[in-house]
Amino acid sequence: MDEMPHVVAICGSLREESYTRNALLVALAGAEATGATIDLVDLRELDLPMFDADKPSAGDAEALTDRVRQADAILLGTPMYHGSYSAPLKNALDYCGFDEFEDTSVGLLAVAGGRFPVTALDHLRSVCRALDAWVLPYQAVVPQASQAFEGGEFVDEELANRVSTLGRRLVQYADIRPDPASFESEENVGAR
Repeated sequence: MDEMPHVVAICGSLREESYTRNALLVALAGAEATGATIDLVDLRELDLPMFDADKPSAGDAEALTDRVRQADAILLGTPMYHGSYSAPLKNALDYCGFDEFEDTSVGLLAVAGGRFPVTALDHLRSVCRALDAWVLPYQAVVPQASQAFEGGEFVDEELANRVSTLGRRLVQYADIRPDPASFESEENVGAR
């Protein structure tokens, strides 16, 4: 890659005072400090009705997919709801497909009120693998989010550094391409 990559983050939280959004901004700052251009897709600002395969361009779907398609690397951030990732993020991902994700590096970040937000990332990893994206082994989690932030900033420097490192690693590995295609992508005919 001759130019520095463009990193697009999708925030899976709709909360006004979102810990997920705060954490994504730290990860994006890490990417930007490494030289990347950045874009935060705030799903609160888009009209994305529940995905209907008969209406794949409903609402602001084209605006979403255009922004994601411009990415050299994608950062997915989600709150953990009932052991998985959020419905708004799932809905946004349903509007996307191989055109947006295939051969693209993806970083994962989860935020939880409790201590173990990792299962949400496992589920996102499976979705990304089905879209033939390359998911970074390095991922970031923010447990006990209500105690992790004060005034929108991390209170723990080590946690802030881990999240920032996710952005830096995403830039570092933005040019990796999976080869051969994953088994899951061959079976995911609905996304083609």
